[in-house]
Amino acid sequence: MEPLDRRIVQLLAEDGRMSFTDLGKQTGLSTSAVHQRVRRLEERGVIRGYRAQVDHSETELALTALISVTPFDPAAPDDVPDRLRHLHQIVSCYSVAGEESYVLLVRVASPLALEDLLARIRAASNVTTRTTVVLSTPWEDRSAITDT
Repeated sequence: MEPLDRRIVQLLAEDGRMSFTDLGKQTGLSTSAVHQRVRRLEERGVIRGYRAQVDHSETELALTALISVTPFDPAAPDDVPDRLRHLHQIVSCYSVAGEESYVLLVRVASPLALEDLLARIRAASNVTTRTTVVLSTPWEDRSAITDT
């Protein structure tokens, strides 16, 4: 990716509502040139969408946890993501190397809701789980795009 495109992606990752005019000021491009570059980045799938950043401590889903998932039978089909897709408390599903097969990022309202979700995960996918409860989040959703 070209350095200017990388810079545009970085700026939009930090502020998805940044105007084409402001992007142009930050990159030294004209507004129309920025618009064309953003459109091409969207068409190529580099930019897949724009979303609101939510302070989950202000919502009814203030408890965040990471759940490591290990199948009971390693020879069984690897369909855990499909079996868990219907559980909307699972925000992200990461396939990982190591002992566990997947790590799930979940958001729930309470410890009781987490306990219920763990039971549903185990029942739906025939796995064992190991859970880490998040106490605080100093930062998240940081863009890994750099201009160097």
